[in-house]
Amino acid sequence: MAPVTLPFAGLARLFQQVNLPEMVRSLGGVSPQEVGLLLKSIASKRRPKAVPPINGDFYDIGDTLAPDERAIQLLVRDYMEQRVRPVIAGYWERGEFPHELVPSFAAMIAATFGTRPYTIDSLGPVLTGIAAMEMARVDPSIYTFFGVQWGLAMGSIYLFGSEEQRQRWLPAMQRFELIGSWSLTEPEVGSATAAGLTTTARRDEQGWVLNGVKKWSGNAPFADVHVVFARDVSDQQVKAFVVERGTPGLRVEKLTGKLALRVVQNATVTLEHVRVPEANRLPGVGSFRDVARQLTLARGVVAWAMTGTAMGAYERTLAYANQRVQFGRPITGFQLVQQGLVQMLGNVTAMQTLCLRMSQLYARDGKISHERASLAKAFCGERMRETVAIGRGLLGGNGILLEHEVGRYFADAEALYSYEGTHEMNTLIVGRAITGVSAFL
Repeated sequence: MAPVTLPFAGLARLFQQVNLPEMVRSLGGVSPQEVGLLLKSIASKRRPKAVPPINGDFYDIGDTLAPDERAIQLLVRDYMEQRVRPVIAGYWERGEFPHELVPSFAAMIAATFGTRPYTIDSLGPVLTGIAAMEMARVDPSIYTFFGVQWGLAMGSIYLFGSEEQRQRWLPAMQRFELIGSWSLTEPEVGSATAAGLTTTARRDEQGWVLNGVKKWSGNAPFADVHVVFARDVSDQQVKAFVVERGTPGLRVEKLTGKLALRVVQNATVTLEHVRVPEANRLPGVGSFRDVARQLTLARGVVAWAMTGTAMGAYERTLAYANQRVQFGRPITGFQLVQQGLVQMLGNVTAMQTLCLRMSQLYARDGKISHERASLAKAFCGERMRETVAIGRGLLGGNGILLEHEVGRYFADAEALYSYEGTHEMNTLIVGRAITGVSAFL
């Protein structure tokens, strides 16, 4: 005898559990088609639905890349997912840097960025931005470590240094055998750096003497070379110098007590009669305008990193919501949770498309204006902050636990919001451009 098929077996069980004739009489006015739809609906509710893949690139900005560029993006993503994500929470909690990752990180950078020019946009504006997004998508601290090393320290030497200086420092820095730091901000001078640094540089017959204090210098506690900006007392203009580890009078003290980017090692750098030869002065810096040009490039890339931070928070929040069950079902089935997730995705998508267009304009024109970079930094900062806050809220109490990651994005976003120019300063840069009126004090 042929085995009873599932539908008939199901009807048999139904017949045993209910008064089927009575039920049929009560359904006398229901058409066979309606009964079929009812049975199909019951069956579909019993089958678990496949969960859609988690995708923070909802508008497929990755499709704007050529195949070889897409391969670079995926190499960066794979490294961050496989090597960084499994260990980074522990380092964040301890406030330590994962030095053992540096060799493998250097190999990944060699396979992607290679030997291209050592500037903050060395892969081209679009791909460099997407690479920064991929790093920050897993961990904003690792992106910041890279941004200081490659974009700021190496970028300063490449943009402002002589050919001899480039050959002296850049090859070893490219291999991450030498680590660089970048020192502009001071304890009492943040946004007001254009108005005058208090760190001074005095020329004498033996070279230069530097005196002053710097704050927030990234990578400084373990840096081999420090790019330091100081005010030349002879003409009151900003100059740049490379100060090497072990130089007498150089003192580096790690900043403690940070609530954001805890993996990044920041420091207070004190210079007490530090002597550097003329050969260590970067000749391409003659005023703050030169520094501002570099900052404009950095702000554009930081906007991409903010996008990655929001993207990572969205993806981790959705992953959590898919498996978090309350009141008998995953919380993704609740309207307010879906509303929060859609708002997060909308923010991420807006940030991605704005940054993409900014980078496309940069590629077209060969430069990016202060106001376009500042608008990206200001807008993405606002949207990033909102996105990580929504994610942290959707996780409830678990939103402050490192094991779920969203709390780390929530905290780290505060540092990205302020560095490379505060939100207010970037807003005023854009405001001046669109009104023709400067509102700076």
